Amino acid sequence: MVRPTAKNQQAVDALIKKTDEGLVYVKGGGFKMGDFGEIDSRTGNLPYSYGDDNKHLHDVILDGFYIEARQVSYSDFDVYTKSTGQPDVSIEDFGARFRSPDVPVGVSWNQAHDYCQWMAEKTGRPYALPTEAQWEYAARNRGEFRPYATDDGTLERGKNAPSKAEIRKTTVDGAAPKAFEIASIPANPLGIYQMGLNGFEWVNDWYGKDYYEHSPEKNPMGPEEGTEKVLRGSGFSASDQGVLTVYRSKAKPDLTRDPSDVIDNPRLEEMLSKRAPFETTFRCVVNEPER
Repeated sequence: MVRPTAKNQQAVDALIKKTDEGLVYVKGGGFKMGDFGEIDSRTGNLPYSYGDDNKHLHDVILDGFYIEARQVSYSDFDVYTKSTGQPDVSIEDFGARFRSPDVPVGVSWNQAHDYCQWMAEKTGRPYALPTEAQWEYAARNRGEFRPYATDDGTLERGKNAPSKAEIRKTTVDGAAPKAFEIASIPANPLGIYQMGLNGFEWVNDWYGKDYYEHSPEKNPMGPEEGTEKVLRGSGFSASDQGVLTVYRSKAKPDLTRDPSDVIDNPRLEEMLSKRAPFETTFRCVVNEPER
């Protein structure tokens, strides 16, 4: 068992206070989950996204919950790893440029889950990763027909979201995607920052391509089992399509890839056998009524 030093305990206490103060309560209610383009006159009743795993629009009713207004940062996660005697998150090669105190931490689903569980143990509150339904409901300002989790539901590059030039800002290593500091663009009307707009975000659910077709209406939790976890939002250099509030993707909890997913070349297979974590981040929820 790790015995925290006085300095580290102070850091843990400060993190808990900061996290508690940064929670936003999302009042429960019902909404239409999925690609709502077919019932949105602004699109001419056309889908918003190209994917076919979000096209079954279905009714969802959620209990109220708290969600972190901000993504978990590297500095936050470093407090956790030091407190638990783990090595700090280390991202090598290309991804190393993204490691900065106030940008979203890049971790696997397993690491994100463990962090939220640690917060639950430290606070006695039911911290967890959000369900996919909770994530979308919060991103869409309690289920409104908002394509983007911005201040007004639109995506205006350079105004309420980073411009393409900012995203591809030239560094000493040349042009490269850029991670942005947390809360560097306006929050959505609930006061939640950058949902899906600053890296992929892990949710608790196992991925099921057809899950929307048989999802329970009340507090859906995702399939009972699976091999991949759902990610919402998209990477740092994503297209406008990738950062839609209804966009879904998936990855294995430990970010490994199947051999069939990589090129049949020993050297490339070793390089590509695990997805780099620098763009997969998270925020926690607290599943309890409003205090």
